[in-house]
Amino acid sequence: MKKGIRNLAEKNKEILLYLFWGIMTTLVSWATYGFFVKVLPPGSNAIPMSNAFSWICAVLFAFVTNKLWVFRSRNLSFHVVFAEFWKFTASRLATGALEMIGVPLLVSFGLDQKIFGIDGMFAKVIISIVVVILNYIFSKFIAFKR
Repeated sequence: MKKGIRNLAEKNKEILLYLFWGIMTTLVSWATYGFFVKVLPPGSNAIPMSNAFSWICAVLFAFVTNKLWVFRSRNLSFHVVFAEFWKFTASRLATGALEMIGVPLLVSFGLDQKIFGIDGMFAKVIISIVVVILNYIFSKFIAFKR
């Protein structure tokens, strides 16, 4: 039984690492979103601004973790890192646009329920699930393609 689980884990190591770091990235996104919702002045721009700032923090965190530990891109030459960062960021801009549009859109459709006492967090969770899946596909086949 233990050997079977170990073999399954080894076989799916990249996906498991991506899921782990994806969860960590999502937590960075959620934590920074909550932080910015609380510190920015209340008003119509607080949720979109908080979402944008949390996205920037999450992308920077995700690039480092994906490069080093998920896809094991060990080449640190400027040209390689720059190309990977550009592709990674372009991919994340695509899913970031989805998130920027999706969270306020879902909130406007009534999915504005609070989670952890934070307005719009239910919409943020739903969009985050979709974004994690798309980001794996883009990272594996575009940014860190071997």
